[in-house]
Amino acid sequence: MDTGASTSAEWQVAVDQALHGVRSDSDVVFLFASYHHSERYPEIVGAIHERLGPRILLGCSGQAVITTGREIEGRPGITVMSLALPGADLTLKRVSQEDLDSETPLAERLLPPDEVNAWVLLSDPFSINTETLVAALAEQYPGTPILGGMASAFPGGRSAYLFEGGNLAPGGALLLAVGGGWTIHPVVSQGAAPIGESWTITEAERNVVLGIGGRPALDVLMETLRDLPADVQERAGRNLLAGVAMDEYADDLGRGDFLIRNLLGVDRERGAIAINDYVRVGQTLQFQLRDAEAATEELNALLDQAREAMAGEAAGGLLCACNGRGQGMFGEPDHDAAAVADRLGEVPIAGLFCNGEIGPVGGTPFVHGFTASLALFVPVGEDPAS
Repeated sequence: MDTGASTSAEWQVAVDQALHGVRSDSDVVFLFASYHHSERYPEIVGAIHERLGPRILLGCSGQAVITTGREIEGRPGITVMSLALPGADLTLKRVSQEDLDSETPLAERLLPPDEVNAWVLLSDPFSINTETLVAALAEQYPGTPILGGMASAFPGGRSAYLFEGGNLAPGGALLLAVGGGWTIHPVVSQGAAPIGESWTITEAERNVVLGIGGRPALDVLMETLRDLPADVQERAGRNLLAGVAMDEYADDLGRGDFLIRNLLGVDRERGAIAINDYVRVGQTLQFQLRDAEAATEELNALLDQAREAMAGEAAGGLLCACNGRGQGMFGEPDHDAAAVADRLGEVPIAGLFCNGEIGPVGGTPFVHGFTASLALFVPVGEDPAS
């Protein structure tokens, strides 16, 4: 067995249950524990590391945790995934905010780009700027998949924890380099569906879109809403976003081609809209809606694409889902984990509900919200992108 989980509130019982049948001859162990166990994190991490004895152990705290086919929300949870990756070159590094602020390039502190096929990134959002870290990695490791998430804690809390080896890490971020004969096949579902037409941004200032298609941006937005069917109009009115195309020259744009960003507000006097990202003239923008129906359709479609793209079964998967998903969004338990199990079969899964999810769109990694980011560990020859 490659995964285990427990919902016991007693930490020793939880460790025993989570490790029942889990292999101890692994290369890497992922460990996630809900905030209910926070006072016992040192004992939990130490006990699991001692009993499994992996080459590498990493993980973090979560508001809730995920195991194969199941999401443990609103109660204590521990999930463990133990993976054997023969022929993999695995290196665990920790990066601090001081490292990030240094003039020394990250690649000089980490590994040469040709030794890294993919990165797994888990960060403490309260001690490091994760967006800056992701941007630096994207620049210095171009085209390399970077997936993971930002640790979380109790709702509204401002403390998160990283697990490194048999101990708690002192903040920052953990980076697992995956090299050798293995890589990561990414599945990043932002939970949105395009509405209306795609447009070219014709006037912009920083994160403010002033003109779309030569017209005031707000006019185009209102016209888009008015032209929708009544049922879609109602859905979009509650959950409206903006999608910026990753390839502005593409003729055929659909799900997965846009970086989804929130609408922050409108300026009626200027006819402008503001989004939570910088934009520039010439980019393609299309409005989007996000709700349970759109998120379900997109996740299922992307999982189907992943199944067809991979020549064989993945050794396991790391699933990082937004705290805003789960039962609160879908009205039912286990939504994302069950979709992975339904579409990909008996692939071992572990993960958590995050403060922010990390994954590529159009080949470039970003920090997302309301997203499910799935890192599937596959041999290099079985991933078409490798």
